[in-house]
Amino acid sequence: MTSNDTSKPTVHPYTREMAMIHQVFRRESRLLAELVEEVRPGDTGRARVLSEHWRLYSIGLHAHHTGEDEMLWPVLLPHLDLDAEQVLAMEAQHRALDDGIREVRRLMDRWQARALAEDRDELTDALRRHHRQLCAHLDEEEREVMPLVALHVNEKQWHAVGERGLAETPRNRLMIALGAILEDSSPEERQEFMARLPVPARVLWRFLGQRQYRRETDRIRGARRTSA
Repeated sequence: MTSNDTSKPTVHPYTREMAMIHQVFRRESRLLAELVEEVRPGDTGRARVLSEHWRLYSIGLHAHHTGEDEMLWPVLLPHLDLDAEQVLAMEAQHRALDDGIREVRRLMDRWQARALAEDRDELTDALRRHHRQLCAHLDEEEREVMPLVALHVNEKQWHAVGERGLAETPRNRLMIALGAILEDSSPEERQEFMARLPVPARVLWRFLGQRQYRRETDRIRGARRTSA
């Protein structure tokens, strides 16, 4: 018996939400390499701006991975047999990414002091390596592990992971974090994500958050404007 149903397969909301968060790290890691490469030798003011952006980015990425390691994988692993290897691989990749982050931090500290061209170029190479390594990890996680999360993690458990991430975000950065998630989202994703927020958060985004995020991205990116 054949089916005449031609509707698109639905995407699990956990998978979609995780992909939106991952897109933030993909975008910002790519932009950091591009923006550092563009800095003129000796421009220590610009170097300090990008160094601070890297610091906040790396804190956010570390919190995201720690949340998975401590709250998501332990919930998921008891449900798995052979597929457990995929989850354990994610933990190992997190540790490998930490090594690259430490290398970038060392090079970033050296570069921002005098903004020398040779330091900038070495840092740019390290940032590009980090971006490639991160994207390979995120691609594998979305392809291999998120379908398992969708099958075995319930709404309460998933919500607890999100609440931890929210608690670790400074209050004065909440609207910036929201803007970062919405920036590359589709209209449908944006509508669904905003609908899950409390009404006060949606009002704050409309009247304050959008301008705050635009100021932040203008400061970091210069002419590279965002449409969020």
